[in-house]
Amino acid sequence: MAVCALQMWACVSAYKTPHDDADAQAARVHLDYPVWVDRLLGAGQTPTLRLQRLLGRPGIIRPFDKPLVWVHWMWFIVPHAALLYLLVRAPERFARGAVMMYAVFDLGAIVYHVAPTAPPWYAAQTGRPTAQEPAARRMMAEYGEQFWRDGWGPLYSVLGGNPLAAMPSLHFATSVVGARLLWEAAPVAGAMAWTYAVVLGFALVYLGEHYAVDLIAGYALAEGVRRYGHRAVPLLSRVSRAVSWLEARAHARG
Repeated sequence: MAVCALQMWACVSAYKTPHDDADAQAARVHLDYPVWVDRLLGAGQTPTLRLQRLLGRPGIIRPFDKPLVWVHWMWFIVPHAALLYLLVRAPERFARGAVMMYAVFDLGAIVYHVAPTAPPWYAAQTGRPTAQEPAARRMMAEYGEQFWRDGWGPLYSVLGGNPLAAMPSLHFATSVVGARLLWEAAPVAGAMAWTYAVVLGFALVYLGEHYAVDLIAGYALAEGVRRYGHRAVPLLSRVSRAVSWLEARAHARG
């Protein structure tokens, strides 16, 4: 568990690092391709705008919207809660599950460095056009300001940290991994986890946090790690042995 905590500390640091130089990151950001793909998926209009126009009310947070925002906020504990469940109820599955979960986190963080990609709300807040797409709302921030009031800014600065980390959606990817792991260990818990993942996916698109294509990429990442991650074991074992050898040399010289 200590290793898992250190892993997440490192992952959060890696996630935030690209935004240390916000201007340089903004100069590299990908704005248009998610819009083009989502327009194809939405038959001419992105699913985010279709849902916001169908279910939302401009400038108003409706009772329907609030539970979806809380589903989004719950994500910060859900992946780790899934692993805690395995540790308590199926400890023989914990090590494999932890490796899968944090591999998804780490691979996503790498993509955020290489190809920073904007979420639906970004163009509207920065004033940069995104393939002539109308502005999408960021309903989570609207409700956050209402609910947390003066505490919203400090809270978001801790939990946010990188606005250009949309592709792939780690919210969705890690929720899918958690659902897969729990389904294998306990079907009832797995069914609850899958329900959460589906509702979260809907919320992320509707609230303006992610394009639908971000979720598709997140699902592909989760499934890729589950199906093919074992093939990386020999390489990672060699890297681990090399690091151990270097560490031993350093201690010997010290």
